[in-house]
Amino acid sequence: MGVPSDDAVLIQKGNKQGEPHVITVNCPDKHGLGCDICHIILDFGLYIAKGDVSTDGIWCYMVFWVVPHSSSPVVRWPSLKNRLQSLCPSCSVTFYLNDQPSNSPASPVYLLKFFCLDRKGLLHDVTQVLCELELTIQKVKVTTTPDGRVLDLFFITDNMELLHTEERQHHLCKQLDAVLGDSCISCKLRLAGPEYDCHHGISSLSPAVAEELFLFVLSDKETRSQALSSDMTKLKKANVVVDNSLSPAHTLLQIHCVDHKSLLYDILRTLKDCNIKIAFGRFSPNSKGYRDLDLFIQQKDGKKFVDPEKQNGLCSRLKVEMLHPLRVIIANRGPDTELLVANPVELSGKGRPRVFYDVTLALKALGICIFSAEIGRYSSSDREWEVYRFLLDENCGFQLLSTLARNQIVDRVRRMLMGW
Repeated sequence: MGVPSDDAVLIQKGNKQGEPHVITVNCPDKHGLGCDICHIILDFGLYIAKGDVSTDGIWCYMVFWVVPHSSSPVVRWPSLKNRLQSLCPSCSVTFYLNDQPSNSPASPVYLLKFFCLDRKGLLHDVTQVLCELELTIQKVKVTTTPDGRVLDLFFITDNMELLHTEERQHHLCKQLDAVLGDSCISCKLRLAGPEYDCHHGISSLSPAVAEELFLFVLSDKETRSQALSSDMTKLKKANVVVDNSLSPAHTLLQIHCVDHKSLLYDILRTLKDCNIKIAFGRFSPNSKGYRDLDLFIQQKDGKKFVDPEKQNGLCSRLKVEMLHPLRVIIANRGPDTELLVANPVELSGKGRPRVFYDVTLALKALGICIFSAEIGRYSSSDREWEVYRFLLDENCGFQLLSTLARNQIVDRVRRMLMGW
């Protein structure tokens, strides 16, 4: 019944260099499937140039035109297809009788522990190897010793579910050895134990830092937000219009917003967490730095959005997530300088992909060494956040204490995260 599972995902590569690749997904529908697909596309370092989504609540058809982002490693297209197919619900008749999410067991967490001599860009080089091998970084604890050595603890999961095999482990060690070279003193990989839970939460944040990171409230003129750009000649806008006149069964959301590489993911993530159904959606190409998106939606109970209070609440939530999907600040941690990056976690528990990769790449490009780093979860304002903390090395030659230098760091990191 329906298409064979092998044909649920098709990838057609562009005929010429620079032309978009076309990803087609044709399978049974489930809540949040579009968001989950965009999550994986983003995880592979791809930028969605445009897209179309259509579903009748039982079957869905999605098309995404994607291009590799300039800062991304080489895309492994067969692996991308396998990952996307793993998301698609079964095409069997039982799906329609019991539309429930599968309770698949969580992937085992491994601890990658290595001790080596420190150098500029080391952390990003290791992170790039893990990304290229489709290993997801769950938590990190990086510490530099006074004698210039670094102890790195990476808690990772394998998207290919093969890290238990000797061949996969040997390939990982070989790739790391090529990056670390003679600087590596020791490198070990094993299943994570109780220490994973110890590193799950983030160390305490001061009230002032927590407020700056999480308690952002849109002003009355929120469409003028310039927080995501240093280009002060251009206002960064997000407009959301609700229209109930075009469809008897659906509410139309018309969105106009400044473009960034994860825009479609941020919108679909928000709608997924709000239990909003999408019947049809069109994601138009970039036009002068902005995007237009038309979405025909329903509430969880299948009704339109007619309550003005609910309309305003949804519009405000979308504007925040589009304009401020990530928070980046520089703060003082005692006598030291700390870079903090935070992003909201999906209700499903999934964090945003490639944040650690982008931040370490930006710092490497600036020539800034990382003295210590950690990733953890933090609860604030009834939401869970993923927080990345980087203690910056004051001896790297970059004058971290000046306001200009700090603004430069924040701007460079934010631009890398947003794909600008």
